[in-house]
Amino acid sequence: MDAESKLDPNILKAAFEYGLMGIEIPEKYGGSGMTFFDSIIAIEELAKVDPSVSVIVDVQNTLVIRTIMEYGTEKQKQHWLSRLAKDTVGCFCLSEPSSGSDAFALKARAELKGDNYVLNGTKYWITNSQDAGLFIVMANIDPSKGYKGITAFLVDKSNPGIRVGKKEDKLGIRASATCEVILEDCIVKKEDVLGEVGKGYKIAIETLNEGRIGIAAQMLGLAQGAFDYALPYMKQRHQFGQPISTFQGMQFQYAHAATEIEATRLLVYEAARRKLAGKPFTKEAAMAKYYASEVAGKVSTRAVEWLGGVGFTKEFAAEKFYRDAIIGKIYEGTSNINLQTIAKIVEKEYD
Repeated sequence: MDAESKLDPNILKAAFEYGLMGIEIPEKYGGSGMTFFDSIIAIEELAKVDPSVSVIVDVQNTLVIRTIMEYGTEKQKQHWLSRLAKDTVGCFCLSEPSSGSDAFALKARAELKGDNYVLNGTKYWITNSQDAGLFIVMANIDPSKGYKGITAFLVDKSNPGIRVGKKEDKLGIRASATCEVILEDCIVKKEDVLGEVGKGYKIAIETLNEGRIGIAAQMLGLAQGAFDYALPYMKQRHQFGQPISTFQGMQFQYAHAATEIEATRLLVYEAARRKLAGKPFTKEAAMAKYYASEVAGKVSTRAVEWLGGVGFTKEFAAEKFYRDAIIGKIYEGTSNINLQTIAKIVEKEYD
């Protein structure tokens, strides 16, 4: 899948069959009826093997499903949650060329014409878009109001006004499709507004705060996967008459990595627990996402080094973990954005 930059459809089919694409969806809508913490565990476990598959499940559960469950009408829930649990992939369309970290600078427009909204604009770097049947689209109904004009819309793939454009040829997580989404006179009914008109910014902020815990879990799983892959090799690779894992210089390295992985796990689980308990978790989510991406980068780099020459080849999986880790510092809040979030909250705590 990495070489072809394409997800095996059998894996996606299996993810639906095992209930991984609707973990928190109540059973009455056909979902697994589990919790946010269960979603985090699933994302972590999948990332130990392939972070690409992990992020597909992550976006489905922590962004798309969460948003509909939190803000959808009962009619929207009945229509979409049952499909998302069974066979429909969702994507969250927020980013644009001019609005990455500055998410509220988006230029996509939504004009009210009669009983419908007409959407125009282009979204970039949209995870799951190639396979999506549902697009949650953020567009501004009144740019003069700034971010208070941003509104969320539910758009079906069958809508003739929406299409998936260029697919990015990425460094890592290549099996996860990242594409542009183009809106050209896309007609959406009023009843397909998600949440309140002009409250899309609130939906985006709250959804991304939760989504950061999901990405932190992905990076945690990636770090653990890279570690689990590399250490057995060090135990069976002999130099100077002994396994390289027994040299003190190597022991200190993997002891440090194991400690950082465990610290990451505690941060991620604590953020997830706070969210599940209904407690404030924005700071903890930012900390978990920032730290997990740092540790994933360190451990995956070490894994390549621990394997030596073969670690630098594509025959061994270490280099894939290394490439997949890089995105962790970028999407769903860059490391600098997360540090800024942490700093603001910490500062307020001392007022």
